[in-house]
Order: sequence, then structure tokens, then C-alpha cells
Amino acid sequence: MKRDYYEVLGVDRQASEDDLKKAYRKLALRYHPDKNPGDKAAEERFKELSEAYQVLSDAGRRAQYDRFGHAAFEQGGGFGFDFGATNLDDILGDLFGDFFGTGRGRGGRSRARRGQDLQYKLDITFEEAANGCEKTLSIPRLSACSTCKGSGAKPGTQPKECPQCRGAGQVRFQQGFFSIAKTCGHCNGQGTIITTPCAECSGGGVERKTHTLSVKIPAGVDTGSRLKLRGEGEAGASGGPAGDLYVLIQVADHPIFVREGNDVICEVPMSFAQIALGSEIEVPTLHGPAKVKVPAGTQSGHAFRLKGKGIAEVGGYGRGDQIVRVAVETPRKLTPRQKELLEEFARISGEEVHPLSKSFLEKVRSMLG
Repeated sequence: MKRDYYEVLGVDRQASEDDLKKAYRKLALRYHPDKNPGDKAAEERFKELSEAYQVLSDAGRRAQYDRFGHAAFEQGGGFGFDFGATNLDDILGDLFGDFFGTGRGRGGRSRARRGQDLQYKLDITFEEAANGCEKTLSIPRLSACSTCKGSGAKPGTQPKECPQCRGAGQVRFQQGFFSIAKTCGHCNGQGTIITTPCAECSGGGVERKTHTLSVKIPAGVDTGSRLKLRGEGEAGASGGPAGDLYVLIQVADHPIFVREGNDVICEVPMSFAQIALGSEIEVPTLHGPAKVKVPAGTQSGHAFRLKGKGIAEVGGYGRGDQIVRVAVETPRKLTPRQKELLEEFARISGEEVHPLSKSFLEKVRSMLG
């Protein structure tokens, strides 16, 4: 069970944005993988810290979490947080940037933040992967609140200018020779405050909705392929761009075909009589049935190649081939007459007339001296 995000960061539920930042930076510096190479426990602790901070540092997500707890982010269908690469330079850079008023995008009027990336696991059939397909996805994601249109304020009211920073999102004070800018703790750097929050989103300005979209899966994808859909992630904060949606492909096994690169392997059982006498067989392919001539005397395991009957190259030209391997199917039950004929065949043939068997026996004798 996940721990409470406030407990993870070691702050109370009334913690300001500055309190969250300080707690996160202190712990992130301690548990960052760069400082703890090979320490799995530290790595997991860092991921837990990052997840907690991503939620609580975002006004919309924090409002959702305060209202619904972890249930607000139960994604289903393979969704999850995408933390990206957080390094020590980023943590230290933000720390000094805030202190001296030079942080990247820290001004109250420029706090637009990109929306969260989402991840979706999509199961498709072997044929869909080989030939391409189009799928309809239902994506639960954070979108602008339909009641307040994303403002966070009750309909009919408007956010008011923060009296502390007068809309700047920062407060400045003199310390020695330096003029220091600090994020306004009254409005959390937004420049505005909501006196009458929207009842639907609790002032967060966002709500979780299910978004339906159609996605084209190109021919040739395989398990592990990842498709990126720009702007189909969660809504950004304060007018920021939406995140992206990553679709992870999982291809189901096929009862007949096995994939090797862009080639398709198909093993076809044949009777002893068919292989010994030669025959023409019909085999399945991804493009419909095809005829294969099997010459008399073909050995079990022999492979026939059907050019261009395999899987398409993703984003390229051409296809792989289909490899048809024949295998002798030994009958499990024989009638008395069949058994009599086989025994007669064995007597007529004799072991010495089988070149492959004879060669194998000679090798065994040579090995044993």
C-alpha cells in the first residue's frame, strides 16, 4: 500500500509550496541515485519522493489528492507517472535560482507548466501487429474543469489579485547588496488567489475525464514498440501545454506462427507417406493460404521459404519471408493392417538402406571406439 504523500515528504497537510520544495530537495539530495550508485533501496525511496512531490507541487493535482487520496491517480490500463530524468544539477539549479530570483520560469505570471505525460499499454493480435490496424483508446486524464473552465473559481466569480505580491507571484526584499526574489507563499507564486473555489474541482481547476481517441498502429510493430502521441497527455497548468501520451505495444502469441525479426515461422505436420512420396500442401500465411510443393524424400525439419509473406518493416519498405518447416507426424494408433504393412516395409527395407541412419550409427561406433 502506498504511503501518504505528505508523510513521504515529512510535511503536514497545510505545508506551503516553499515547505514542499525544501523538504523534497533535502531528501532528494540524500537519496538521489547519483549519490547512491547500486543502492536499490535509495533508488526506490527517490522514486517515492519524486512521485509525492509531482503531485503535491501541482495545485490541481494536490487538490485532487486532498479530496480523493491515491484513488485520484489510479490509472488502470497501464497508466502511471513518468518521472523523467532528475539529476543533481536540476535540484541544485532550482535551489539557487529561487534564492537569487533567477530560477527558470519562477515568476508568477510565467508559471505555465507542461502537463503530465501518460502511458498506456495496448494489447493487439499477431495479425494486427503484422498488418497494422486502427484502435480506439479511452484515456482517463486530467482536463480543465468543465464547471469553472479551469479557473478554479466558482462560476460567476473570478480569482483576485494576490494582496501580498500584487500579482507578481514573487516578493522581493533587500539583503545586504542583493535584491532577493522569493516565491510568494500567500498565492504559491500564481499571482492570484481564489476566495470562492469551484465546488466541483475544489479550486484545482482540473478534473479527471475519460478522453476517447483513435490511434493508427503501423504494420510491423512488436512487443515493446512505443508510439508517442503529442499533446494527448494531461492538461498543463496555468496555460501550459498538454503532456504526451505513450502507447506501449503488447503483441499476443499466435497459435500457429512464431516471429523471428520480420520473418514468420510456421511448422507444418506431414505424414510419412506424404514426405516419402512427395505432395503439394496448402499452408496458412498472413496473406491467405499458399501452395507448397514438397519433393519426395524431403527430410523432417526441412524449411521452405515463401518470399514476401512475412511482416512489414516499420516505417520502411518490403516485408520479411515466411519459413515453412515440415515435420513428420507419427501416428499414435495403428490398425492391425497398418501395423502389418509397416512391419513388412521394415523387413523389405532393412536398416542398411537408410543412409542417414547408417551414417549416424557409423559415427556412434567411431566415437565409442
